[in-house]
Amino acid sequence: MQLDPAQRHQIKQDPTMPKLTDTQTIILTAAAQRTDNIALPLPKGLAGAAAKMAVARMIAHGWLEEVEANLRCGEPLWRETGDGHGTTLVVTDAGLLAIGIEPVADPQPTAAGTPKPVHIRTGTKQAQIIALLQRPEGAAITEIVAETGWMAHSVRGMISGALKKKLGLPIASEKVDGRGTVYRLDAA
Repeated sequence: MQLDPAQRHQIKQDPTMPKLTDTQTIILTAAAQRTDNIALPLPKGLAGAAAKMAVARMIAHGWLEEVEANLRCGEPLWRETGDGHGTTLVVTDAGLLAIGIEPVADPQPTAAGTPKPVHIRTGTKQAQIIALLQRPEGAAITEIVAETGWMAHSVRGMISGALKKKLGLPIASEKVDGRGTVYRLDAA
């Protein structure tokens, strides 16, 4: 990821902080754009001893932290620890501040039974399916297939896995003559 001069100018630094190099700025900025703040992969061309030196300096400044990688979730590895585990690199709050981004405080835990706030990116197939389900008449699998171009089993998987289980959306279903199973989601 390359920063143009206007983007570099926008990044404000504390005068008491060490000056960021372009490489450090690129690493921190790219990681800050990821929801998990993981600093990997490193920029193309940064490998070997140069990568180790850059990361070591950033860890020394407190901008990056080496944490255990969750291999089951496919988190990228920075290094293997030799005991069947590995580590990844995560941007710290100090790293975010170094590039002028205010760290987001952890949200307050939700009470039992209170649905978690859900953010759906617009323009995605998932958002398109949710919009179909929010219609007063709901949507049948065949209607969703016609709109998305997906296979019926993929639509059912999206509804049961991503929407119901992962996002916790209250999707109701009922059999309707002439339409088959119709799925609905209250727009509230």
